Amino acid sequence: MAKRKTSDSMELVLEESDAGNWVYKGEGAANIVLGGYNGSNPHFVGKVIRIQKAPRSKTQSATTSVLSVHENLLWRDIEGISASSTKEIVGQLYVKNVIIPLLGSEHVDTGMHILVSRQFLEAVENNIFCQRPAWRVDASKVNPLCDSALLISDHSIFPDGIVNVSPYISVEIKPKCGFLPNSRFIAEANAVKRTISRFQMHQVLKLHQGEISCVSDYDPLDLFSGSIGKINKAIKELFTTPQNNFRIFLNGSLISEGMAGTIDSTRSVAGGEFEDTLEGIIRADRGFRLNSFLQLVAETILISGVLDQLLDAQQLDLIDIEGAIHAYYNVISQHCKVCGEWGDSKVSKRCSPLHSLSLEDSLKIVRDYMIAATAKDCSLMLSFRPKMDEDQMSLHNTVYLESINQRFDYKAYFIDLDMKPLKKMVHYYELDQKIVSCYTQKEKMKYEPPNLMNRNEYEIIDSHFNVAGNSRDESMLSDGP
Repeated sequence: MAKRKTSDSMELVLEESDAGNWVYKGEGAANIVLGGYNGSNPHFVGKVIRIQKAPRSKTQSATTSVLSVHENLLWRDIEGISASSTKEIVGQLYVKNVIIPLLGSEHVDTGMHILVSRQFLEAVENNIFCQRPAWRVDASKVNPLCDSALLISDHSIFPDGIVNVSPYISVEIKPKCGFLPNSRFIAEANAVKRTISRFQMHQVLKLHQGEISCVSDYDPLDLFSGSIGKINKAIKELFTTPQNNFRIFLNGSLISEGMAGTIDSTRSVAGGEFEDTLEGIIRADRGFRLNSFLQLVAETILISGVLDQLLDAQQLDLIDIEGAIHAYYNVISQHCKVCGEWGDSKVSKRCSPLHSLSLEDSLKIVRDYMIAATAKDCSLMLSFRPKMDEDQMSLHNTVYLESINQRFDYKAYFIDLDMKPLKKMVHYYELDQKIVSCYTQKEKMKYEPPNLMNRNEYEIIDSHFNVAGNSRDESMLSDGP
């Protein structure tokens, strides 16, 4: 049973005996999420814990600094960050002092820091081993050297509701980047970035690398458009080809893995099956519930205005990675490798003023880019519960779906608001260049006569950027900004 430990203050601690009370809910590149707590400690009911992962391919050290010297410089204005002893505390301070002012406290949960024993972590690793995707297991494990975790509310549930009386359903959406860059630092050869969304171009690269079996028609520009017609279209495309960008929960339990269209697809909800799932939530005849549900999601996104705040945060990236990468090399006081590759080209000369910036200006560019990277890679959790009594007061916001004459309570929270490692700036730049090169090459091949096509052109792209086609290095799995 989880217990409290007294030191200078009372702190929650998870021991080996607590591991069996938690259920695997999912994971990203950096953390594993456990929920569904079935123990007796009321502090954990309705909560999830985020546990840090470690790559299997690297030797771990218990003395590794939380932040690098340059990261401490970058985030020095965040109170307490230099003295932080764990990544979880750094993450809390980042969310509290950087993200909440941008996205609003009503849509962000900072959570709380709890202690975990090594025995608890090792037990969790054994318990969830068979539930994790095979490629995740190959790449990473629970970090046994981490002595803390982040406890946050489970935003896929309504903790004040009674499941048997009032069922609820939630969707987790990863919106991705919702605008087109228009920086003067974008190379002329990469001008397509100004007209095609990053997500759509990245789909082409993922298909080429074998990460997905078909491209998604989802376009983040539709989701962020402010047009109900385009938002509806975006939600339908996400449901049709969710990949890892759309997951569905019923009463807090995952019912759709959201992997359709990927090579390692597991389970997704078919339309007919989902119609039955929605019975008791959507007051419509079978055959009409799915469309009503997708419309509900779209309507809520529109009326809540929650994506407007997210877009503002994303647009802190003012000069695109093709500009920000130069400021990055200023910050780390190294010769710019990008300019070195360009030599005396016109592009290099166009970007050379960036290397004349003061350290403070360079820090601001990189800091804003990293904040935007968080906003481009986070998820939005929307939870819905039908109102049983139209006159009953609610602690939550409500949305009315006119097509079926039904009102719902809803919650909207952003999750996965991690601070991105500064060292990933180089990866972001290289990935960006590879995405654009693969997309433009594919477009070029559409119009070239067959006898002029080089069957190894894609391989040339791969070798140029020295990235293996099917590599799944989890430290670089995030699509990034």
